[in-house]
Amino acid sequence: MPTIAKNNDVITVIIIFAVEPERQQELIDTIIEFLQTTVKYQPGFVSSSLHKSLDGIRVMNYAQWKTLEDYKAFINNSEAQVKAAKLFQFQIHESHVYEVVVSKPDDATLKITEGGLIHLAQFRVKPENQMRLVELEREYVGIGLQNPGLLSANFHRSLDGVHNVNYGQWRSLADFEELLKDPKYKPLNEYWQGLAENEFHLYEVVYTHQQ
Repeated sequence: MPTIAKNNDVITVIIIFAVEPERQQELIDTIIEFLQTTVKYQPGFVSSSLHKSLDGIRVMNYAQWKTLEDYKAFINNSEAQVKAAKLFQFQIHESHVYEVVVSKPDDATLKITEGGLIHLAQFRVKPENQMRLVELEREYVGIGLQNPGLLSANFHRSLDGVHNVNYGQWRSLADFEELLKDPKYKPLNEYWQGLAENEFHLYEVVYTHQQ
């Protein structure tokens, strides 16, 4: 099964689609078909994990490739793009290439498994502020890990400098809701103020494939 860790020798591509709730499953099925017929045969492809947001309006593909050059070769492959025609009817909300810059706890390696509950926090940031945000993420993640329901937190920075994401693995929805209500976790809602715009969704992992 796919894993996330700071020392992984891969690059990460996170593609987030915006979708109407009634078409969420259609989009998931379309991505799976494309993965099974085309993507998994591309040189350098490592893994793909599909997530559906609990509110029904997002689908996320968390993909890993051996190198940035492998991924660029794939997206510039005209034959592969023809086979992706069905996907073009859906709206891409965000798409960036990332590296994992913080993985906590230190002894945790996140294995992406179907049925897992994931909190994905997205931060839109100016390039000059990106590394400062990484420093704050590293500083404040310990507060979140005081909640035993947060199993791991993995912060990613986009290579284009304009996006950070936290991929947090949770034991249960009740644990996450406790974090939102308990005053001791309030700093987690404030550390990024003035540096970034924040959006988050809760996702369920619905499909994984690893070479």
